[in-house]
Amino acid sequence: MIEITFTERTKASLRESLLDSAANLLAEHGFGGLRMADVAAVAGVSRQTVYNEFGNKATLVEAVTLRTTSEFLDGINQRLEAAVDLLSGIHAAVVYTIEHARENRLVASALGTQTGEDLLPLLTTRGEPVLSAATEMAAMHYLRRAPGLTPHTAALLAETVVRLALSHLVLRTHSAVEAADMICAAVAPFLAHHSSTME
Repeated sequence: MIEITFTERTKASLRESLLDSAANLLAEHGFGGLRMADVAAVAGVSRQTVYNEFGNKATLVEAVTLRTTSEFLDGINQRLEAAVDLLSGIHAAVVYTIEHARENRLVASALGTQTGEDLLPLLTTRGEPVLSAATEMAAMHYLRRAPGLTPHTAALLAETVVRLALSHLVLRTHSAVEAADMICAAVAPFLAHHSSTME
């Protein structure tokens, strides 16, 4: 059994506090307006403590991005697991992703405010960490739910769904349900083909 020491718990708590502070400040001021001194002040620690934990602003923002991504992936995984079949799971996961993004203060700021627009590349041109994490998690789930898929086809399907969901997220022209309907209509023939080849 692994025991977590008081020091480790304290360090983890400090890190979460700094990430909370940074996420709130990023939502208000964007990447350009984020100052390590402000993160320290909101968290109630010295500026040096922030630098000791993250090194620089870019690393801090990356950590915030990865934590936010992890929160989304937890919700997506829950919906995939609860669905009766893979296609309905994909639909529920897409709806959740788009609706939760509009409710999440940080993501909503990146997508809909002038202040937060310098965060948008974290979902687009510099979105590889988000894309990779989401694709890997989805592909693993698809393989479990659809035995007809190979690892390659599962990864292809997962990346396609993630890229389409991100596209609908960034450019809002449809409701979350409509976007999910469109994505499922696009991937349903692919799933049907790979299911039929195993029969």
